[in-house]
Amino acid sequence: MKLDAPVTGGPCWAELATSDLEAAQRFYARLFGWRCATDPRQEAGGYTLAHLGDAAVAALAPLYQEPQPVAWNVSFAVADADATARLVEEAGGRVLLGPMDVFDLGRFVVALDPGGAAFQLWQAREFPGAGVFNAPGSLGWVELLTRDPARAERFYTTVFGWTVRPSEHYPQWGVGGADFGGMITMDDKFPHEVPPHWLPYFAVADVDACAATAAGAGGTVLMAPTSVPEGPRIAVLRDPQAAVFGVYRAGDHD
Repeated sequence: MKLDAPVTGGPCWAELATSDLEAAQRFYARLFGWRCATDPRQEAGGYTLAHLGDAAVAALAPLYQEPQPVAWNVSFAVADADATARLVEEAGGRVLLGPMDVFDLGRFVVALDPGGAAFQLWQAREFPGAGVFNAPGSLGWVELLTRDPARAERFYTTVFGWTVRPSEHYPQWGVGGADFGGMITMDDKFPHEVPPHWLPYFAVADVDACAATAAGAGGTVLMAPTSVPEGPRIAVLRDPQAAVFGVYRAGDHD
């Protein structure tokens, strides 16, 4: 990931919706060294910030409604959440929640792309998003898994104005040419019940050690550590509550 701070149109935040907030805090603290602090305000609903040093890097939260899945969710920074929400619907997506104010922190939208992948919009006010990017323990790359890549490309370039680095196997998304993510076509190897989704990748110092730690802490290694040709060393993991995420060796996406 060539971004080292949130930029308009790019990913700015990742948050986990989990069925066991305390267990998730223990797991990710062990995996990434996160220090977690739950917002004490009742109206915050248990929203918990994860920090590296003084910087907020991600969030963990309880499931707020049925049938919300246990999953990691990716937010993209926008200048105007209301205008972007209208664009989402005009381009064939669907707004599920918002636009709504979150205290004085920012304005928030949850949406689905035309293929059914959920994503979030964040119009920053007091809170810009992750304070660290692309460093061990922080968000570093996002990946769309979709069954209709052509439609997804039309949708996201329309809504966000992203650049696309073309590739037969792994097109890459960018803001002004600074790549921050990629796209995988879900073929027959993906079970039908797995919906299209955005997958966050977190940077780590050692992918193999991280995968071993995850397995030892009750997680599952879905894709063993692998070195992508001319690319990063990566692994895909599942936490004990079944949320899936990726890790990659810090510096490999620079």
